[in-house]
Amino acid sequence: MNPLEAKAKHIRELILTALAEAGSGHTGGSLDLVDVFTVLYFSHLRHDPKRPDWADRDKVVLSIGHTAPVLYATLAAAGYFPEEEMLTLRKLGSRLQGHPSFEFRLPGLETCSGSLGQGLGVALGMALAAKMDGPSTGSGTVNRVFCIMGDGEQQEGSVWESAMAAAHHKVDNLCAIIDRNRLQIDGGTEKVMAIDPLRDKWAAFGWHTIEIDGHDMSQIKMALELADKEQGRPTVIIADTVMGKGVKSIENNNQWHGKVPTKEQLPMFLNEL
Repeated sequence: MNPLEAKAKHIRELILTALAEAGSGHTGGSLDLVDVFTVLYFSHLRHDPKRPDWADRDKVVLSIGHTAPVLYATLAAAGYFPEEEMLTLRKLGSRLQGHPSFEFRLPGLETCSGSLGQGLGVALGMALAAKMDGPSTGSGTVNRVFCIMGDGEQQEGSVWESAMAAAHHKVDNLCAIIDRNRLQIDGGTEKVMAIDPLRDKWAAFGWHTIEIDGHDMSQIKMALELADKEQGRPTVIIADTVMGKGVKSIENNNQWHGKVPTKEQLPMFLNEL
C-alpha cells in the first residue's frame, strides 16, 4: 500500500468512526469521494493547514454538502484540526455540523453548503474573483477553485446556468469534479431523471471534459494536471465511482446514501477496509 492509499484508508476509518458515533449522516457518498479528496489535499492543492486563510491558496467548494464527513476527515488528516474532533460530528455546538456551516469558522472550510445545485455558482464567483485580483505574492499563479458535485445534482438547472457562465467568461482556473456513482437517494440517476450523455452535455456547454475511474489515483492525478494546463475554458472531471467504496457489504447500495453503521457494525466495516 503506497502512502496515498494508506492515507485514503485512514480517512475512511475516520469517516466511519465519526458516523457511527454520531448515529446519523451520509455514508455512501462520503466513502466514495475519499480517493479524490486524498489526491487533492495530499498531492495537488496549493494549501497550508498552518495558514488556512493564506491569500494564494487553492479552494475546494463541496457542493454536495451532505458528504461533509469526507471533507472534515480529510481536513483533520491534513492537520487543519485535531482528528479527535471527528467524534463531535453532528453534535450540538460542534464545528462539524451535518452540512458545512460557517457559524464556527472551521479552518479549511471555504463555504456553507447543503442545498444542491448552488456550489458551482459559488465556485465560479471565487474563480472569477481570483482572476480579477491576480496572485497576491507575485508568483504569477492565480488561485484555482475546485467544485465537488454529485451526479444527482446534475438534474439542477442552476448547475447548467453556472456552467454556461463559466465557459462564456473563459474561467480556466475553475475545475468541477462530478462524483458519478449513478445513485441518488431515490435510486439510480438514470431512472430518477436521466443525465447521460453527461460528458457530451458538458462538452456542448464549452467545457474541457475528462472522464476517469474515480478510485484510480494515477488517473485522478493525471486529470487534475490536465485541468491545470487547460487555457481559455473551465474543466470538468467526471469521476466514475462506487457508492460506499471500501466497505464491500454496502457498495453500490443507495440505501446507504443516508444510513450509518451502528457501533456494533463499526468493527466489521473497519475490518473490510
